[in-house]
Amino acid sequence: MGKKVLVLPGDGIGKEVMAEAVKVLHALDGGRSRFDIEERQIGMTAYLQDGTPLSDATLDAADRADAILFGATGGPAYDALPAELRNATGLRLLRKRLALFANFRPAFMFPELADASTLKREVVEGLDLMILRELNGDLYYGEPRGIRELPSGERIGINTMSYAESEIERVAHAGFQAARARRRKLCSVDKANVLEAMLLWREVVTRVSRGYPEVETSHMFVDAAAMALMRNPRQFDVVLTPNVFGDILSDAAAMLTGSIGMLPSASLGAGSKGMYEPVHGCAPDIAGRNLANPLAMILSAAMMLRHSFGLEPEARRVEQAVRGVLAKGWRTADIRQPGTRPAGTREMGDAVVAELTR
Repeated sequence: MGKKVLVLPGDGIGKEVMAEAVKVLHALDGGRSRFDIEERQIGMTAYLQDGTPLSDATLDAADRADAILFGATGGPAYDALPAELRNATGLRLLRKRLALFANFRPAFMFPELADASTLKREVVEGLDLMILRELNGDLYYGEPRGIRELPSGERIGINTMSYAESEIERVAHAGFQAARARRRKLCSVDKANVLEAMLLWREVVTRVSRGYPEVETSHMFVDAAAMALMRNPRQFDVVLTPNVFGDILSDAAAMLTGSIGMLPSASLGAGSKGMYEPVHGCAPDIAGRNLANPLAMILSAAMMLRHSFGLEPEARRVEQAVRGVLAKGWRTADIRQPGTRPAGTREMGDAVVAELTR
């Protein structure tokens, strides 16, 4: 039996970019049946079909899978739904169910795209950093939460930032282990000067750091980190962040690389099972128009090959195919530069397959 891969295309451009990633996996497999691919729905697409963004049947399929490829969820139609059903609720439940607490978001600069960034070439050239975002705590999960009415009749919105020591410890260990395998530098991001939850974050990360003396450890407030990412991003190796700050900083880092359409990610837990997804959202404004960049989704599949299946040579082949396509000048609209070859979503996927099989 091949490795069980659960494919969740989701909404908007998720469906389009996922089709290209699956196309690449089939080309890489070459008829050897190493991957047993099952597709199910999530998000608004699932809600329209099953009345819920994440059905029990899909959860069961996730439990059985060796790895999950996820596209995107969201869109304007969610605005009319109850708050508990909106936007990424299905994705959040899936992360919790599978205990995927560490979200690895690499930001690296392909040399061919150095001029596609809005920052100067000398600032971004050679960029290679990893943002490690904690996934199971913080404002997205803390209680109490909700919109309530005060005795005065005024409404108040409440979200709670909370972290347990164990939650911080496990993602800190993941961060230091990643740094140890890279350039041995870790910067922990927090807001310890004003938030008690972040004061605990800094204390725990500092304590864990003592077990990794070979890793150079630093701490930075999130506002300073945002500025440093724009001013001198190459100073960073691994950036360890709480959930909300990592969500924001990784999108900012995406623009260093030229487009958010270039950034893959891996959500991992204690075992080999992981969920792999592009950092971008569902982009309803371009959905169905063959405009989306599928490379982040394809690179997410490469991360799956590496981290869940231990197929390092195959992961490298996919990454080299993406580099080859860029070197030949193929560009989707988000990374278009003068003199390059225009490509739609399907054409870019075909070009990657051609590089793999040539």
